[in-house]
Amino acid sequence: MTEVKNDTRVAINNILYLTDFSEPSEAALPFAASIAREYEAKVHAFHVLIPAVYTYTTPETAAAALDAQEDDAQANMQRVNAQLAGLSHETVVERNTGVWPGVEAAIKEYAIDLVVVGTHGRTGYQKLLMGSVAEEIFRRSRVPVLTIGPSEKHGAHRGARFRHVLFPTDFSEESLAAARYALSMAQENEATLTLLHVMKGPEASDKATEDQISSASFRLHEIVPEAAESWCRPDVLVRFGTAADRILEVAKERDVDLIVLGVRGSHGVPGAATHLERATAHKVVAHAPCPVLTVRG
Repeated sequence: MTEVKNDTRVAINNILYLTDFSEPSEAALPFAASIAREYEAKVHAFHVLIPAVYTYTTPETAAAALDAQEDDAQANMQRVNAQLAGLSHETVVERNTGVWPGVEAAIKEYAIDLVVVGTHGRTGYQKLLMGSVAEEIFRRSRVPVLTIGPSEKHGAHRGARFRHVLFPTDFSEESLAAARYALSMAQENEATLTLLHVMKGPEASDKATEDQISSASFRLHEIVPEAAESWCRPDVLVRFGTAADRILEVAKERDVDLIVLGVRGSHGVPGAATHLERATAHKVVAHAPCPVLTVRG
């Protein structure tokens, strides 16, 4: 059964906004604030302070260096605090040995419903929210993660609102776990909703292919409950080719503001499995022209 429940609205009461005070993190903040307003949620602005390794230092100088790191982080967090004025929020700077342990603990402690994170979309020197760390978060998080990548262009001039939501699915249990979030985000923002299914191989024109397209289109329509028809007339698309390429292609063609993607968990190995094929989620998050909401199935 592919239809989701009639009550599609998702409750978002607490948002964890992760920041390392970099430009990608700054780009993610308006989205956390916008969603908080729409859902009347509280924002928990969270920075994980990972102690730098200092060679040939005394305990006294190492302690002084840690204090300086924390003072700098607290000063940066004051800027975040100012940008969240008017919203229910708190700011937290926490020392930990790694990003994920801190995030995992915060999700539990603050009863988080959504994580918002900015990413460079690539790997490199270990700053907090480089691509590899952001991927570990959306692979391992038990709550949905909204990732704002380097190609996102709409946020500033659209008020971080979602006017067109794209939901790709291969009809697997993992991908359909995200359907309710796609419907809720579309409803909350009065957005256009496009449902996409990607078939492998080149498109053909024979009767068998037409039947496949017809069957997939019918299944896409089934995902949307009848109750949603009062506010949503979804557009359904069936494309052929590589899943990630077609998802990105449709996102650009349709000027999409949000992609909602079901993902499989990492099972301890970031990038070990993805929606539709091994590297789909990584490629979509890294190259999407808009934020990507990943929901672990």
